[in-house]
Parts: sequence; structure tokens; C-alpha cells
Amino acid sequence: MSISVAMAVCNGEKYIEQQLNSIIHNLKKEDEIIISYNASEDATLEMIEEAAHQLPIIKVYSCEEKGVIANYENAISHCNNEYIFLADQDDVWTDNKVEKVMECFEKEHAILVMHDSQYTDDDLNHQNMTLFTDKDIKQGYVHNLINNCYDGCCLAFHRDLIKMILPIPRSVSMHDQWIGLVAEKVGSVSFCNEKLLQHRRHGDAAKKKYGLSMIFRTSYQVTRRLQEMNSYVRYLNGIWKGPKNNGTEQKEKA
Repeated sequence: MSISVAMAVCNGEKYIEQQLNSIIHNLKKEDEIIISYNASEDATLEMIEEAAHQLPIIKVYSCEEKGVIANYENAISHCNNEYIFLADQDDVWTDNKVEKVMECFEKEHAILVMHDSQYTDDDLNHQNMTLFTDKDIKQGYVHNLINNCYDGCCLAFHRDLIKMILPIPRSVSMHDQWIGLVAEKVGSVSFCNEKLLQHRRHGDAAKKKYGLSMIFRTSYQVTRRLQEMNSYVRYLNGIWKGPKNNGTEQKEKA
């Protein structure tokens, strides 16, 4: 099973080399790292182009449209392999991240997996909190529409989801919530309790709070996409139902 890592970068020179090294350690020769680049004021472009020159599995694509959503959309659109892992430019992957996430995909027969992460400061000193202890982590469309727990740097999904999530509407809150909500509607999602990432929290990183207008806009866009791709939704529902013959009933999604 081949892996594509979709990374969006902008002004990332401070940490990107360390992050790329941690990702490369997880990959095989048939895998790839897709970097989407927004114009930066530092040496990010020179650094990623040099990395791509040294290692052919790294491919760099320019994203003319500014913003995180557009940058991740561009990265995902260039991914060629079966499983897509999202990556921020300033975190550090554990050596077994891909192995553990792939085990979860296989065991849970999930279309999307999200794992826990260890919060750190800029120098990677551990803070007394993880993603799963910081947020009210649980499945359910309504829950994650109102109180999103999907965090892009901890997400991986099967490429079957790409057709559903792209293009990403610019009116939604963030790319990670959009991906998680669509995944909940078309297949089984799985949460992995292992901390597979050191997640730098810069300054006073606040929890995302969405007003009613944003909640309604995001819900409208999800509903619209499901209606537009009704036949493909039925196809995905038939494949990605979660664990087979495990003797337990899957939790109902809200």
C-alpha cells in the first residue's frame, strides 16, 4: 500500500527540514511527499527545492491562491498513491506513525483515520496535554459540525475520499473539518489513541469556535456535495462500512 504525504507550506523555513526528515523516515521508495507552496518571505522555497533535488520522492507544486484551504487542496490534488497523510510544516512525526495508522486502516476498514498527538512548545518540550485530552474527541456529524475535533496534521484517508472532498468550498471553516465531516457521511472513521506526532503549539493556540453562520454554511456545503455526488456516495457507503463480521454494531452517526 503506497503513501502520499500532502504538505502545505508558507514561511516554514524554521522547522520544515526537521519535519521532512521525520516524514522521510516513515516512507518507502514507492511513496511520495507532495508539497504545495504559497509564496513566502523566507527561504522556504529554496529549502524544499533542494530537498526535492536530493530526494525524488519529494515533489513541489506552486499554489497561486493564498490561504491554507487552497494550499492543502492543491497538495491533495497532486497525490497519486492509495493513502493520503496530511502534514503541517512544523510538526515532527514519530518513527512508527505510518505503520500504526495503516494498522488502524486495516483493522477498522476505515476510510479516514485520526490519531492523537503530543502538544509541545516550539522547542519540542512536552506540554501536559494531547489533542485527545484537549478536545472533546468523539465521532458524530453534528458533534463535529459544532465542536470540530478533526485536526489536519493527524489525519489520513483513502484516496476514494478525494473525489468527494475536492474542490474544497472556500466558505467552509477549515479543510480538516470539511474532510472529517464528509468522511463521516460516506464511510467509517476511526480514532487512534496513540500519540504519533509532536505538535508544536505556537503561543496561545486557541480552540476553534464557530458561529452559527459558519456552522450553517459548512453544513449546507456538505449537504450540497452529498446531493451532487449521490451515486458515488452510495458506492462509498457500500465499501467503507467499517469492520466486517466483528459481532458488534457500529455506532450510529448523528
